[in-house]
Amino acid sequence: MNRNALNEQAVALHRSGQWAQAESLYLQALAENPRDFSARHLLGVMKAQSGRMDEALADISLALEIEPDDPEALLNRANVLKVLNRPQEALAGFERALTLKPGWPQAENNRATVLQALGRFEDALAGYDRALAAAPDYAEALNNRGSVLQDLGRPAEALAAYDQALRLAPKFAAAFNNRGSVLLELKRFADALFCFDRARALRPDDAEILNNRGNALQGLMRYDEALAAYDSVLALKPDYAEALNNRGEALQQLKRHEEALASYDRALAAPGHAHAFGGAAMAALNLCDWKRSAQIGAQMKSHIAEGEPISPWVLLGHSGDEMLQRQCAAAVIRRRFPALPPPLAFARTHRGKIRLAYISSDVGHHPVATQIVQLIESHDRARFDVIGVGTNQDDGSPQRRRLVAAYDRFIDAHQVAPLSVAEQLRGLEVDVLVDLNGHTRGDNFDILAHRPAPVQATWLGYAGTTAAPFIDYVIADRIVAPDAQAFSEKIVALPDSYFPVDTTRTIGKSPTRAQAGLPPDGFVFCSFNNNWKLTEPVFAIWMRLLNSVPGSVLWLKQTGETAKANLLQAAADQGVAPHRLIFAGPAALDVHLARHQLADLFLDTLPYNAHATACDALWAGLPVLTLRGTAFAGRVGASLLTAVGLPELITETQEDYEALALALAQDRARLSALREKLAASRATAPLFDTVRFARNLEAAYAQMLAAAVK
Repeated sequence: MNRNALNEQAVALHRSGQWAQAESLYLQALAENPRDFSARHLLGVMKAQSGRMDEALADISLALEIEPDDPEALLNRANVLKVLNRPQEALAGFERALTLKPGWPQAENNRATVLQALGRFEDALAGYDRALAAAPDYAEALNNRGSVLQDLGRPAEALAAYDQALRLAPKFAAAFNNRGSVLLELKRFADALFCFDRARALRPDDAEILNNRGNALQGLMRYDEALAAYDSVLALKPDYAEALNNRGEALQQLKRHEEALASYDRALAAPGHAHAFGGAAMAALNLCDWKRSAQIGAQMKSHIAEGEPISPWVLLGHSGDEMLQRQCAAAVIRRRFPALPPPLAFARTHRGKIRLAYISSDVGHHPVATQIVQLIESHDRARFDVIGVGTNQDDGSPQRRRLVAAYDRFIDAHQVAPLSVAEQLRGLEVDVLVDLNGHTRGDNFDILAHRPAPVQATWLGYAGTTAAPFIDYVIADRIVAPDAQAFSEKIVALPDSYFPVDTTRTIGKSPTRAQAGLPPDGFVFCSFNNNWKLTEPVFAIWMRLLNSVPGSVLWLKQTGETAKANLLQAAADQGVAPHRLIFAGPAALDVHLARHQLADLFLDTLPYNAHATACDALWAGLPVLTLRGTAFAGRVGASLLTAVGLPELITETQEDYEALALALAQDRARLSALREKLAASRATAPLFDTVRFARNLEAAYAQMLAAAVK
């Protein structure tokens, strides 16, 4: 058989996937003529297709020694170099091919993919555009163009590119997957799920598609289904770090924290662990696994210094270092917004009522909604138009209905693209936009980044700096925010506390101690904080108090079984019997407020104080003992107690905190006097004067706006 016939037969076998037989024939041809360019080149191409990249590079390089100016061989060698992560050599190869064959669409496209991987997004976009100028129906280039437009933060254009690619290639799984990823960014989770389902139908065993599908289900709060999606990914690819991390997030939402921690640990053990450290940190807090929390806390600073995007919310539970909190928040913002979109805002030229908007993903059964509703009702409508924006799903709760009704206008922005929401706010000529999320789940930074209002402030939802350049002010008070260096925003210090209270809440009939599961007598220390706020040093103080006060008990919020077991073991380690820790079950709000009256003293936590929880206790007439912390989140107790007229319950050291708690437990008359003082303050204290709070806050808004339009 002559060499041409050998090569033709080898090519036929190659194309039919019979690679072993094809390789044998290519080698036979090369044995007969070592300088057979076609055989050597095609052998290299076939090896590349079978994943043997180093061998492929060697063969194609040998082919180019025979025919140095063959564009196809230059292209294929550059493709192999790209896969081998040798981008500069790949670029040189593509450029050489384009010198020999100018405007070649495939070479332009492939060169652009390397530029994109190097972060040269504008150059990559120009390359895709050149490829499409030469070949307008090049679906792969359109798909890649959409991808780099995503990288450039231009989601609407990215969607258009994917749509065009799919019109040309209706079974293009990668384009469906990429289109879904844009829709995830735009919070259009149902539309994203549709795209991922289409992609999955075309490529049922693609781990990336299945993982993205799980993310869409998480966005829809269908956590059980999301978990099943991640499990299907891991059945295909057990060490897929990103899916393990996402699986941990779904388990956290399902309050299966022990399983979540195990999933995060698997992610951390896998290559490229998808930033599971922060998830593991939160799971350990939720489990009251203080040994693991201490290990994580010791590593937190180095992880943040390396730029890992750890949730700033998680850090608040681990550390009271405000400068570290700012560094952490800044790292998250930088990674999320490598380039900011152009601002939409401009100051209104006409004056009239100030147009004030509050934006939140917690419009429903949530503490933030409960805290602000009376304030919204109390705003002066002669001076302000008050708009609400809710980006979360309607939960049908009475809290949502009341809050929505309190606004002059309410925008339901659930699953609406961030730019569209921003443009709507700009169209309404909002003067002051108040973010009620900060770095909390469901944040609205994607909307705020477009700067739809000339004044943008953050308040209430997150106790710290956002470090976001598009947020001008943080609304606080002099107690929670004494150090301007800890904040990227300007501090607006309200004259009393920064914390609003709904004083219309009714306190129901108090249950009996027996009904609440409490002993008939004995001192009741209480802390209804979520268990992730319970830290080992403070809990150790509580156990010493129980040992020092005979017959006393500690009344805690009901928690998961693992966390409960860990707390009981920690108590036992200090000689406290398990029956002295009592866990309160769920109750209606009016009953929950009422049962505070069965306790004697509320004990605050650190580094993250009780916030709404402490306010509940004070409103119900239960004195709160706090320890002033070193960060915003740890100074809220001091702010509340100052505004309610009980500064004597603020301590500055752990020793003073423990000593005062013990003194109050041993002096019923002194504690009774504090309760009477608190009861009297309900009618006069600034903390419970919502109208006064509203006027102070409105004055702050007017000053912010005046500064912006000078």
